[in-house]
Amino acid sequence: MMNIILLGPPGAGKGTQAKRLETERGMKQVSTGDMLRAEVAAGSEIGKKVKAILESGQLVPDEIMVAMIEKRISQPDCAKGFILDGFPRATSQAIVLDEMLKRKQIAINAVILIDVPREELMKRISERVGDDGSRRSDDTPEVLRSRLEVYDAQTKPILPYYERDGRLKKVDGLQSIDDVGRAIDKILDVAGK
Repeated sequence: MMNIILLGPPGAGKGTQAKRLETERGMKQVSTGDMLRAEVAAGSEIGKKVKAILESGQLVPDEIMVAMIEKRISQPDCAKGFILDGFPRATSQAIVLDEMLKRKQIAINAVILIDVPREELMKRISERVGDDGSRRSDDTPEVLRSRLEVYDAQTKPILPYYERDGRLKKVDGLQSIDDVGRAIDKILDVAGK
């Protein structure tokens, strides 16, 4: 079982690599955004709380996010491991997540940062199109700048938390998609030993 956290700025290629790992290694991508939408759509107790929180413009508290992750990673499709994408986004979340995983005796084998310079991200986003030739509504320079500011303010500060205990591994995101994939595989092969 291999459990990882994928970090990186918007446009770094986290989604592409997560899909590849699902296909090649049987790991399951656990997207907190997808989980939030699913809970709201299901009308569960958590979903009702989340809906009210989101409608008021607030952030979902760490405890609710971690409870949803705990529920999700306990499902059978995560038996071969999971890829956390979009969480944690703050040091407080990383700490709460670690506490929950420790209680469940689950380890995060690696925290992988796909590192891409800002200029390259701007170029990628301006060129990105979907499989059907369409563009995502959030793929504009203005939206990307805003998302990068959020990333710099919230997510970047958690990197030292994972660096301190040696879990953070950096991958050069300027390489080709295949080379980024090979670099991630190498990290996972070493972490799995």
